[in-house]
Amino acid sequence: MVCILSFIVLSITGLFSSTHRELAKEAWGCVWRRVTLRPCTVGFKEKIKGRLVAWLLGRSTLAAKILNRYFELLSWTLVVLTMVSTFWTVRGLYNYYFYGSCNGLNSTGFCVFDPAGENNQVSSLNTQCSDKPQKESDVILSPVPVEEFPTKNAGVKNQVVFIGCYSCDYTRKSYPLIQQLIKETGAQYTFVHFPVKPETKYLSAYAQCIADQNIEQFWKWNDVVFASEKSDIAKPEYIQTLMEKNGIDTKKVLECVNDPKTAETVNRQYNQIKSTHLYGTPTIFFNGRAYVGPKPYRVYRNALRRFLPW
Repeated sequence: MVCILSFIVLSITGLFSSTHRELAKEAWGCVWRRVTLRPCTVGFKEKIKGRLVAWLLGRSTLAAKILNRYFELLSWTLVVLTMVSTFWTVRGLYNYYFYGSCNGLNSTGFCVFDPAGENNQVSSLNTQCSDKPQKESDVILSPVPVEEFPTKNAGVKNQVVFIGCYSCDYTRKSYPLIQQLIKETGAQYTFVHFPVKPETKYLSAYAQCIADQNIEQFWKWNDVVFASEKSDIAKPEYIQTLMEKNGIDTKKVLECVNDPKTAETVNRQYNQIKSTHLYGTPTIFFNGRAYVGPKPYRVYRNALRRFLPW
């Protein structure tokens, strides 16, 4: 174990010291001998042990004695700790790259690469930012009647269902990334408005009616709503102005919005969305798997590819 530990340490320190590079070469030779079932060179082991003991003698006689006596045991311990820490470091890097968190998909535990936890924050149902830990399996898409909501690229194999709130910061952060993803991949895309904040609850009826009238006009209107100020979209008169500017038949849409059947449909859909065990927005389903919170673009892109989870 001495040669393995020495090789690991000296390979790193050798980047800055020519002396350590020479020792690293000797350590590699020792490792190779162990791999090929031959004993490590005794001289190298004693050289490393002697240097460490001599270094400790000038600082603590007791520590030097302990190292000299339990050198092999300590070497094994450090090698095991190095291997374990390396495994968890690699695992954390993998999870961060593919899921936006060192601890796995939708995990809110501390991650050194995302210390503020921004990739897993949500606008919760009580309009407060939440870091409530949830398992992805807790959130299911099946209660949502996807076919009733605006959809583009229908029939394509990969399916993306975006559940978001027009006035929620984290939804607004994710929205342009998802639009870019759909443009690049051509995946089937469904947008579901879930009004976390009461001032924009009325927009669900508008979205429903505009999509029913003209789906292409809806997508343009939807982009404009997300690009508008949050304070503006809370005003029905502003929304009506947006419809006029985008060539939408305002009179026909208002008739639909004021129809009791529309209110009944919107309320039913709202309750169905809540049945997904949704705990905040944005919640984005990629082929049925929930990604909660505003992830980096690479996470969304990789969600449409197949990788083994850890």
